[in-house]
Amino acid sequence: MYLEKINSPQDVKSLDAKQLDALAAEMREALLKRLSVHGGHFGPNMGFVEATIALHYVFDSPKDKIVFDVSHQCYAHKMLTGRKDAYLDPEKYDDVTGYTNPNESEHDMFNIGHTSTSVSLACGLAKGRDLCGGKENIIAVIGDGSLSGGEALEGLDFAGEQSSNMIIVVNDNEMSIAENHGGIYKSLRMLRESGGKSECNIFRAMGLDYKFEANGNNIQSLIKLFKSVKGIDRPIVLHIVTQKGRGYAPAVKNKEEWHYCAPFDIETGKPIGAAVGDNYGDLTAEFLLKKMAADKSVVAIASAVPGAMGFNKARRTLAGNQYIDVGIAEEHAVALSAGIAKNGGKPVYGTYSTFIQRTYDQIAQDLCLNSEPATILLFGASVFSMNDAGHIGYYDIPMLSNILNLVYLAPTCKEEYFAMLDWSIEQNKYSVAIRVPENGVISSAAEYDKDYGNLNKYKIMQKGSGVAILALGSFYQLGEETAKEIEIKTGKKPTLINPRYITGTDDALLADLMKNHSVVVTLEDGVLDGGFGEKIARFYGAEDVKVLNYGLKKEFQDRYDYNDLLAENRLTKNQIASDVCALLRFLQNGKF
Repeated sequence: MYLEKINSPQDVKSLDAKQLDALAAEMREALLKRLSVHGGHFGPNMGFVEATIALHYVFDSPKDKIVFDVSHQCYAHKMLTGRKDAYLDPEKYDDVTGYTNPNESEHDMFNIGHTSTSVSLACGLAKGRDLCGGKENIIAVIGDGSLSGGEALEGLDFAGEQSSNMIIVVNDNEMSIAENHGGIYKSLRMLRESGGKSECNIFRAMGLDYKFEANGNNIQSLIKLFKSVKGIDRPIVLHIVTQKGRGYAPAVKNKEEWHYCAPFDIETGKPIGAAVGDNYGDLTAEFLLKKMAADKSVVAIASAVPGAMGFNKARRTLAGNQYIDVGIAEEHAVALSAGIAKNGGKPVYGTYSTFIQRTYDQIAQDLCLNSEPATILLFGASVFSMNDAGHIGYYDIPMLSNILNLVYLAPTCKEEYFAMLDWSIEQNKYSVAIRVPENGVISSAAEYDKDYGNLNKYKIMQKGSGVAILALGSFYQLGEETAKEIEIKTGKKPTLINPRYITGTDDALLADLMKNHSVVVTLEDGVLDGGFGEKIARFYGAEDVKVLNYGLKKEFQDRYDYNDLLAENRLTKNQIASDVCALLRFLQNGKF
């Protein structure tokens, strides 16, 4: 095997054409085996093997600096930069992350988990080089799907004005996660169909030089292309066409399904140990389709992740013009929602919590400042969701709960979620965000309000005394379990409260608790700093009531086990109950 002998990019340079092709085949085989066991971003990585080999054959990493946008195509790069064992040895599969990571290798420039960033980052590297008198090549790799992101366009615009070396490799596989959306892709299609000769060229329009290569999976063609621009004294775009999922027929045929994969059987392509039962994505899509059928003003909006809201291809077709995918353009999605609401429509924008970070200004300014009645659904806003450092979703509460005029709701179960969603769609007074539960689809026989317009009114689910537990959203069930444990330990039933509203405090209820409660406990599925619990603690600041806030520490976690993380943060029923009992003993006896 050639791959076994590759310890650095320097080893790639010693191979001839046939050996390079053999290396590509070995790498693709290793990727297929690892992905079938470990899961990961399948389609983009399988399609970028040859381009990665050619990049390292021509350029001199790490002196020449390569920035991979969103890191969805970095696996082959890792294999050629001293980390091949993590792709060859099953016992070492977890030795590397799924994203570029400078802690792993000097060949990785940045930790990158969000899209449309590489051009801007590379522009910064190029400017830093020029300021410091360097001569190295700066290469940004970006997929066509990422070009719809505003930051990518801003980066291209900036690059077009520069007068020094910068090489932008546009990996065009005609796909984002799902199909591409946006006018820019008409230009890309014309460039592909004309062999790069179309006058409709967005890259040249931005002041960039341009070269086209249709054979983006041919190593020798790419080597020739990259050699032609090595050491170039101006910014240039290299537009290469690759095949997403190359080397595995099911992935080539069903590119959307195979953008990312869980472990699967190579022979059949079917997932192994796939989750069964309901999920909030599918349930949300079915709910919205019923609303759309009854009301033509209802519209669902996605930003390149239609699967978050359950809008697979069949459902997108069924929704017709009542479904919009703006591509990777989260800021636009929020502003678009504000405009639709302003003109009488009923927009519902759904995305993953980790991506809503991009939209702070649009939510604050375009939506909430104007009090437009749009609905934002946050999926994956939980410790139970995505767990790599670039995709953590539990930082939303400090961000959103402090935006003026936003009503941020935290349902505790399926019935409450859909009651809140239905109210939000039909009301015309508030900008609303809903934190979709993430701890499984849980049903409840309890009665839930249909109108949430009387803001910041918490709901007492169990009356007790001594201890009150405010259990928010996905942690409500933890609150139930904790209440039972405290009752077992103390013989007294605690009060259990479903806060429902993240953005405000129920001052009347909190004040009333002081009559027969000495301890208030808050549970939130997010970071404590700036979170829900701090609002409660601030309310009781000058009072005798003791407040215990439970949530997560503010730190970058990477590939954590949520059970371990919960225990580390004392977020188990036994730990919380133990803390509460110790505090009660102190209040009674003056010592723990």
